[in-house]
Amino acid sequence: MKRMITRAMAALFALFLADASSAAALPPLGEQAAIVDKLVSVRVADRIRRTCPTIGARLFRVLSESNALKSEVRGLGYSEDVVRAFLRDDAERAKIYEKAEAYLSAHGAKADEAETFCDLGRAEIAANTYAGSLIYEK
Repeated sequence: MKRMITRAMAALFALFLADASSAAALPPLGEQAAIVDKLVSVRVADRIRRTCPTIGARLFRVLSESNALKSEVRGLGYSEDVVRAFLRDDAERAKIYEKAEAYLSAHGAKADEAETFCDLGRAEIAANTYAGSLIYEK
């Protein structure tokens, strides 16, 4: 009986180690291109709606997409703590903001011209991009 318990404990320990090593094997969340791209798109949509007075946010859609993205990340094996730490990391946030600003600039948005953000917003909505799905023209 003692031998059976020892084997069971050894099996559980091995299973625990396997789970721990697979979690440790995950690349940093900032290297998950699909996730980062969605976060960049969210930032693009946010900048458009904050700068263009005739474009607003689809709040229920934003909330729904936020929950879906959180589920996607969790499905990849990242813990809630890892996700929270990533979202609060100033360096990671700066990378996302930088990519968003580069996208905005490359697509004609100019910081001192709100109408260029409106034009881009309308184009994003018309093209049904991820960013475009999060905003609407008032």
